[in-house]
Amino acid sequence: MSDTFLYTSPLDPRAKPLIDELIYEYDSRYGTYFNAEGAAAELNRYPPEAFAPPDGNFLLLIRDGETIGGGAFKNYDGRTAEFKRIWTRSDLRRQGLARKVLVELEAQAARQGYLRIYLTTGFRQPEAVGLYLNYGYTALFDTSADPEIYKSLPFEKDISHLAEPALEDAEPRLRVAGACH
Repeated sequence: MSDTFLYTSPLDPRAKPLIDELIYEYDSRYGTYFNAEGAAAELNRYPPEAFAPPDGNFLLLIRDGETIGGGAFKNYDGRTAEFKRIWTRSDLRRQGLARKVLVELEAQAARQGYLRIYLTTGFRQPEAVGLYLNYGYTALFDTSADPEIYKSLPFEKDISHLAEPALEDAEPRLRVAGACH
């Protein structure tokens, strides 16, 4: 069993499991709460180019030829990447895959010159809230309040310590998951 990161595009056919399951998951948790068109409207809010270098990137976690996780980032501001679409296959959760995706996305965002991460998750996603809090993200909301009052829960993380000399390729295509950087 070998996990590999693949930098690609949301249009890559290998991204379909990620997109399809995100739509299903968001629709099952939120229905039309945020948008009458459901999750598809959110996932189509940004064009694929928003997640392409030099300002963004789109990552898939592949195991034995199957997409099992992924995520993306786009430019939020000159020094901040905004993480989107972080996902792991539902039958493989609780194995640290989302953490692997987060760590790789953080490293790639730093390679592309970002110093800070911004992201949001929904109020009906306590697993995501726990993941971000456990991996160094700062909640930009009162975590003791009922999350539904906020609807969208923002987080940030400083990644300036990951900045490397510009010697490393800023656009890797394949990387073994969990490999040293």
